[in-house]
Amino acid sequence: DDRGDVWVQAPGHVVENQRRGEKAATSGKKKVVKKKQPDRGYAHWTQDTFDRLVGGEPEALKSHFHVSHQMVMNLLDRPVVHDGDGTEVDGCRAVRTLLTDNHEPRRRQRAHIRRAISIYRSLVDAEMLEFPEEPDEYGRRVRVNFDLQDQFALHQPLSLWAVEALGALPAAEAEAAAESGGGDAIDHALNVLTIIESVQENPGVVLAAQVKRAKDDLMAEMKSSGVEYEERMERLAQVDYPKPNREWIYGNFNEFRTRHPWVGSDTVAPKAIVREMFERAMTFGEYVNDYGLKRSEGVLLRYLSDVYKGLVQNVPEELATTELGDVVAWLGAVVRDVDSSLIDEWERLLHPEDVESVEDLRPHLPTGERTIIDDERAFRVMVRNRAFDWVQRLARRRGYDEIVADADRELWPSGEALIEAMAPYWAEHDHILTDPSARSGELFRYDRATGHVTQILRDPDDTNEWRIEAVVDRAASADEGRSVLRLVSVTSAL
Repeated sequence: DDRGDVWVQAPGHVVENQRRGEKAATSGKKKVVKKKQPDRGYAHWTQDTFDRLVGGEPEALKSHFHVSHQMVMNLLDRPVVHDGDGTEVDGCRAVRTLLTDNHEPRRRQRAHIRRAISIYRSLVDAEMLEFPEEPDEYGRRVRVNFDLQDQFALHQPLSLWAVEALGALPAAEAEAAAESGGGDAIDHALNVLTIIESVQENPGVVLAAQVKRAKDDLMAEMKSSGVEYEERMERLAQVDYPKPNREWIYGNFNEFRTRHPWVGSDTVAPKAIVREMFERAMTFGEYVNDYGLKRSEGVLLRYLSDVYKGLVQNVPEELATTELGDVVAWLGAVVRDVDSSLIDEWERLLHPEDVESVEDLRPHLPTGERTIIDDERAFRVMVRNRAFDWVQRLARRRGYDEIVADADRELWPSGEALIEAMAPYWAEHDHILTDPSARSGELFRYDRATGHVTQILRDPDDTNEWRIEAVVDRAASADEGRSVLRLVSVTSAL
């Protein structure tokens, strides 16, 4: 690219020092002018740098053309048009033109053509394309399946596998999830979330933090148990970040790879970042602080927004249960609370029919303070997650101080008071269930009008007489960016 003009300004500290020198010269006073030092990490450049770049040979631009599933789908689905000489251009011709009229060398063009053919066949096998007997109102003989939702897209390289894997989830699980709001439903929603997370690019710094946490916890446990040093090192070498459903995911993907050679070296990467945030009822800030990710907030935020888009665009409507919708609403609220532009601008592009002018397409500055309580559905999920986090802390018999942190100090002066309140429960039962059935929506109640929350504890005898009572403080929740629950009581209903 050797056309156009480039304006270069001297480094900031050079400009400032020249300004100070000129000011001192005009004042007529003889005094030492303290020079401004360059900022930390400054990359040095001077007039000589500029002259060298001007006189140098421009670097040749390199083509980075790539064929993706979404590209092929978009081209095949476009309406038929006519070019300047009246030639009809349908989706298939548009694909052919793009594959041959580009800046790639002929050898790579042939490779792109072979990949496009493989992608086309995989889309046909997955029934994502349909072929009307007669051209439709747009003249198309090939189009994207009408049964797919409007926002459907395959932007990640392995998104097609994700769609197939979602359809391959155990039929009994999907059926139970559709008919129930209980543990099966939330378990199904989390399994769907795991598949979507598996096709996202690995945020290395976040996964490294998860591994470090797991190693630290294991080391502390082994030291307290008196495990020998050599055995400790062997166990630590086997520690990895959480990979839910790893065996099923890897097995399903390997079978998919044998049918789709275009996959090449790409592979799935099961992980549990969003899932962990959801299960632990954590906000973005709490997760960052917990794992020490202050300098990598952008990496985490980008990952969360990518997972949100994957949930919106890759999950077929028949699998979009109420519980999964709650997860999507919650994740959208988490991302918006940090930077709403990441989702708001993207959603405006998804719904161009809502755009009335060019001004609507430009980045919008917030017109008022937006808080987590504005999205009532997402906030209810946050309240429910916080209540179940308390259940998990009670089950582990630690973390009681965190439960009473926002409570009335006259009622709950410390975690010791909660230990005393739970003593009758432990006299009757040896543990509290925390499996998906314990997370059932049937065990949680939230009255929006009064803010009253009831979370029932599922005991091993299934009597379920013990419950947590709390009140939501909406004002504090809005101020702090998290669901603030104030503990009222932990008692038996019998």
